[in-house]
Amino acid sequence: MIEVVAGKKECFFEDLHVNDKMTVTYQVGGGGHLDIDFWLADPDNKALAKQIKQSTGTASVTAEMDGRHEYCFSNMMSAISDKIISFNVHGVIYVGEDADVVAPVEREIRSLANGLTAVKDEQEYIVVREKIHRNTAESTNTRVKWWSILQAGVLFAVVGWQVMYLKSFFEVKRVI
Repeated sequence: MIEVVAGKKECFFEDLHVNDKMTVTYQVGGGGHLDIDFWLADPDNKALAKQIKQSTGTASVTAEMDGRHEYCFSNMMSAISDKIISFNVHGVIYVGEDADVVAPVEREIRSLANGLTAVKDEQEYIVVREKIHRNTAESTNTRVKWWSILQAGVLFAVVGWQVMYLKSFFEVKRVI
């Protein structure tokens, strides 16, 4: 998890070789409208993925050249609110699938490792979503509480005014 300050961007790098695979998944956990700009670029600064004002996203890339690949989270569009981002980077180093080199057991282990990674990502996504929903529920609860207090205050004021007004009808007025 990182915090991206309003009006700033945070960039990270991964060194990849040809045919290496990398996947970046992210989700905005707090701040503003829960949106962020994201992009992924190759060593020549050519955009491989770009997502504007998204609350969650995934970008996968297979490296076409050796070098440092950059991915950034930008909060430049916000002048006030900082954003909290939860993200995961998964890299798969390319290994040929030659029948002589990779045993069936090794292939199965790789498959299980990929499945385990997917389950871990899903759990982290659920944790962030639960946090967002809990914050929304607490905010709604606070608003309902203050609205109820305001209604009770208005009710007592109206009742007090009605009692005073009706009391004036029953006062005896003497003329001398």
